[in-house]
Amino acid sequence: MKRLFIIFLTLLITIEFFACRKMLPGAPKSEETLAEPLEGLTQEQLLLFALGDENFAHVFSKDQGLGPIFVQTSCEGCHFSDGKGHPFNNITRFGKYINGTWNPVHSEGGPQLQQRAITGYAPESLPGGVAYDDLLPANVTGLGFLETVYDATLLALSDSSDANADGISGKVNWINPPPYFKPKPQHISVNGKYIGRFGRKASSIDLIHRVTNAYHDDIGITSDNEMVDPINHLVSGINGDGVADPEISSSTLSQTIFYMRTLKAPPRRETNHPDVLAGETIFIQAGCASCHVPTLTTGNSEIEPLNNKTFHPYTDLLLHDMGPGLDRGYTEGSAASSEWRTPPLWGFGLQQNSQGGMLFLLHDGRARTVEQALSYHGGEATKAKNNFMSLSEQDKIKLIRFLNSL
Repeated sequence: MKRLFIIFLTLLITIEFFACRKMLPGAPKSEETLAEPLEGLTQEQLLLFALGDENFAHVFSKDQGLGPIFVQTSCEGCHFSDGKGHPFNNITRFGKYINGTWNPVHSEGGPQLQQRAITGYAPESLPGGVAYDDLLPANVTGLGFLETVYDATLLALSDSSDANADGISGKVNWINPPPYFKPKPQHISVNGKYIGRFGRKASSIDLIHRVTNAYHDDIGITSDNEMVDPINHLVSGINGDGVADPEISSSTLSQTIFYMRTLKAPPRRETNHPDVLAGETIFIQAGCASCHVPTLTTGNSEIEPLNNKTFHPYTDLLLHDMGPGLDRGYTEGSAASSEWRTPPLWGFGLQQNSQGGMLFLLHDGRARTVEQALSYHGGEATKAKNNFMSLSEQDKIKLIRFLNSL
């Protein structure tokens, strides 16, 4: 009798186990996820990646140095699943022209608004007389590839005077480097300035620059690179978070940078579908690929999966005049206020996953469809926009299906 009971219990447990397995959702496919490491990393590099991943998700508290003024409490708060953010998390940047030169007005809290604050400290509000714009948090995957493209490649792609008369005059954004910046062989300097490649206005030179600023400006976290907490200058010049600086260690900063550098490139889907292949041809014929350059090549890198690799981001990393429809008077570095860096299109088909199942396009998320986004394109993009608008409905569907395959 006892033996029969044990057999019955074992059978019951087995049935329950397989029933539960059917009820549990399966793991997402690799081509449907962004937060994965580059293939080919060493075991030591995978450990650094994991530590950086943990840092990226870490939610800071007041006792850990949050603020005193801030935008979000973690990196992942803006970049859910390493994808593009929602307009709810838009970042407001501001500044103004003084004697014809763009000024980020540091003395007034610029260039970024921190609209949240720890208890007992006043959040910022926009000062008067400044130009500002709202910026949608960008996809952070594949950035190691973009960082490793040599400056010479970007200069070869640029055509600031439109010498070939094709209506496209992309240019680089020359940026004053931060004190901690250490140039590498791929960097080119002109009058002490270096080429920016990250950010909506291409205002960050490399990922060290970008991540340092994100910790400081977005979360109010200091590091060895940036030791002074953000301060609400409209209230007082006092830093009120009460936590010793730096608030994160150099190893934490380095781990997070390594994580950002070694996130895989956004994966493609349906690459051999006839409509996707036809849509890619239409994309090129319409002139979209003049700025959204399909293919770039990295230079030398100590990280083997990034070393001299060909990849497909659909960007030239250059500034382009997008016309008055996308010009609110705000800029950074040497860019004009109507100029924006060409956003990479890779990951386009996955971005709804991190935007709550909805689609928000352009630098501020104002557009909800591809057609709406293109309707705002002007300046150098006018011809490509008009070419798209004149397509048949079938060809538009094919082009959009191609975009969704990226």
